[in-house]
Amino acid sequence: MIRLIRRAAASVFLLLPGLLTAQDVERYELTGDRVAIYNLAGSAVLEAGTGSAVVVEVRRQGRDAARLDIQQGPIGSAQTLRVVYPDGDVVFAPERWSGRTEIRVRADGTFGDGGDRGESGRRVRISSDGSGTEASADLRILVPSGREVSVYLAVGPLSATGVTGDLRLDGSSGAVTTERTAGNLVVDVGSGEVSVRRHEGDAFVDTGSGSVALSGVRGDQLVVDTGSGDVTLTDVAADDLRVDTGSGAVEGTGVQARAITVDTGSGDVDLTLTRAPATLTGDTGSGNVTVGMPDGVDATVDLETSSGTITVDFALQIRQWERDEVRGTIGTGAGHIQIDTGSGNIAIRKR
Repeated sequence: MIRLIRRAAASVFLLLPGLLTAQDVERYELTGDRVAIYNLAGSAVLEAGTGSAVVVEVRRQGRDAARLDIQQGPIGSAQTLRVVYPDGDVVFAPERWSGRTEIRVRADGTFGDGGDRGESGRRVRISSDGSGTEASADLRILVPSGREVSVYLAVGPLSATGVTGDLRLDGSSGAVTTERTAGNLVVDVGSGEVSVRRHEGDAFVDTGSGSVALSGVRGDQLVVDTGSGDVTLTDVAADDLRVDTGSGAVEGTGVQARAITVDTGSGDVDLTLTRAPATLTGDTGSGNVTVGMPDGVDATVDLETSSGTITVDFALQIRQWERDEVRGTIGTGAGHIQIDTGSGNIAIRKR
């Protein structure tokens, strides 16, 4: 009987740490103006915090959750928190993700961020099935105002709500959403949709594959670059607005910017502007370009299409008008509108 009791007690002891780590929240504090957080699989939610430290709450998930090692310490000029996985195969199977991602992870648990550190490290494969470490970590990150925080999450969703500070949200596979943020915002995603709502400050969004939506954004510089995916702009104001898509449409309503540059390899461009820009440059390999502008346009105009029609609603002092090429001046000609499409129609509309 004594031996049976001891065996039962040993079984409970072996199971208990895994159960606790899957249920309990671990709390870490990171001081300093710059913070970097690294995790291979799970989710990351950034919210406004108080006090002087960035607080990271970690909730482990999965059968092998107890094998995750949470490490802290300075790396370069940043205080870091790193969720370190024990081997090169991680199994992560949430409801909304399936697939496989490979990433290089350094010995200290960091990855990405380029720079002088490069892409060194071992290869780690994150899969939704197969064999490996079945573990992930969900992070809740509380950010005091004015901090610089970078979050690197290989697979899983990233979000930030109500945060004031400089943010870098970096993911290999997963959606990124932000709302009511202020400061310098950088979003870099290999594959995943990006939504930025009600942001005050410069914003830079780069996706390999995935649609991008910006709404209620105000900043000096707004840059969107996507290899494949549509870009939607709603109620956006900037000094310098740049959009580049390899394949995907660009649609904008309520757009205001001093300088606008739109470049698409393949996809229509449809912009409705609240004020005439000083410069507008549009270039599409294949796709129609339509720009709606209010009265008060003053610009030299250079429009060219290899295959398509050209329409201008404004009074135009014509220098050259041919089927595929139009050059002239609207108003005083103080600004500049240049649109070139390999195949598609061009229309400058009065709204």
